[in-house]
Order: sequence, then C-alpha cells, then structure tokens
Amino acid sequence: MGDATEPTKFEVTDCAVIGRTFEEYAAMFDLEPAALEGRRVLDCPSGVASFVATATDRGIDVVGADVVYERSREDLARRCREDREAVIDQLSEKRDMFDWSFYDSVAERRRYLRRASERFRKDYAAGQSRDRYVAAALPALPFERDAFSLVLSAHFLFLYGDRFDYEFHCEALRELARVAADEVRIYPLQGLDATPYDRLEDVLATLADEGYEATRETVPFEFQPGSTEMLVLSP
Repeated sequence: MGDATEPTKFEVTDCAVIGRTFEEYAAMFDLEPAALEGRRVLDCPSGVASFVATATDRGIDVVGADVVYERSREDLARRCREDREAVIDQLSEKRDMFDWSFYDSVAERRRYLRRASERFRKDYAAGQSRDRYVAAALPALPFERDAFSLVLSAHFLFLYGDRFDYEFHCEALRELARVAADEVRIYPLQGLDATPYDRLEDVLATLADEGYEATRETVPFEFQPGSTEMLVLSP
C-alpha cells in the first residue's frame, strides 16, 4: 500500500479558468481540422481556450460560450493568471499523478496554458463584438435548436462531478444535444481524482431511454492516467 499522505486528487477551487489550444482540442476530441470546414461549431464552456480564435483563423464558423464572459476583461485576465499559476504549482508537486507523453514536462504544460490564454486574450475584444464569445451557462444556452453542427465540451461535465449533481449533468447534456444538429463530444469522463464519474452508466442509460445515441470513443490524448475516452452524443 502507498503512503497515506500521498496526493490522490488534483485540488481545484470553484472551476478553474484555464485554457487549451486548438492542438489540444484536436487530440482530446479526435478531430481532423479539415473536417471542421463548413460546419458551425460550439465550444461550451470555452473559458480562455484559444480554440475559437485559432479555428476562426482557419475559416471555421465557431462560437465560444462561458459564464466567465460576464466578467470584465481585467477581472477575467487576473483570474486566468491566478488559476494558471495555481495549476502549475500543483503539477510541479503532483507530477507523478499524470501521464506526460503529450506535454513532456511541467514547463511545456505551462507554455501550452500561456499560449492558449494569450491567444484568447488577443481575440477576445474583437470576438465579443462579433458574437464569437457569448456569456452563457449550462444548463440553459441562448441558442436555437440545431444551431450548431458540432458541440464540444471539455473539462467541465464529469470532471466536477463532486460539485454538480446527477440531475445537472443530465440537464446539461440534454441542452448541449438540443443545440447540436449532428453530435456532441464531451471530454474527459473522469473526475479530478482521475476516477470515472460514478454515475456515468446511469447518465448513459437515461439518455438512451430518451432516444439519444451515446457512445464512448477512444481519443489520442491522455493526461490524467486512463482518461482516454470521450462521450459522443447524437441527438
């Protein structure tokens, strides 16, 4: 047995305001960037990821939705810096809890986080004026039914299963499916303690009973050990 004091969980207060890059999204969601052309995409919650900005540069019609966009730009930038550094401090202390095949090192992980948030920051003002960043929170989104071809949702549902209950997860998934004409992809399926969400099978059964097709598919990305699957939900 291991030492009882050995860390077993990554600690996050509230929900971390950090971002990931387009490249990380492609790996987490097993996306072929060329396949996104001609599709309208929603990233929810988008946070300070650079996916929207980079996808826009590539000619993809994309929208990011997140409740943090209600904050002032200054407050959002401050919160992002604080959360990013808090994450890096923990990664340095708990690096054995993670698989480093994608990032190689804590320093590289930090570079990804900075690159994502800095690209987001440069795009945010212009993006807001063009409705590319929309202040919204699950489980109620201000979009029409089937408004998007593809909906992506990263590092929120299931990850924070210890603070959002089963009913919230079901309502949020129904809402993501409502605005998706083709499919919803959710990653990861594990909590902050790297164990699968304890009611995942109940969620899948409920969605199946309501007529949704829900499958678990392997992705070419792993950071939390064992977190190699996404949920694909077809309305």
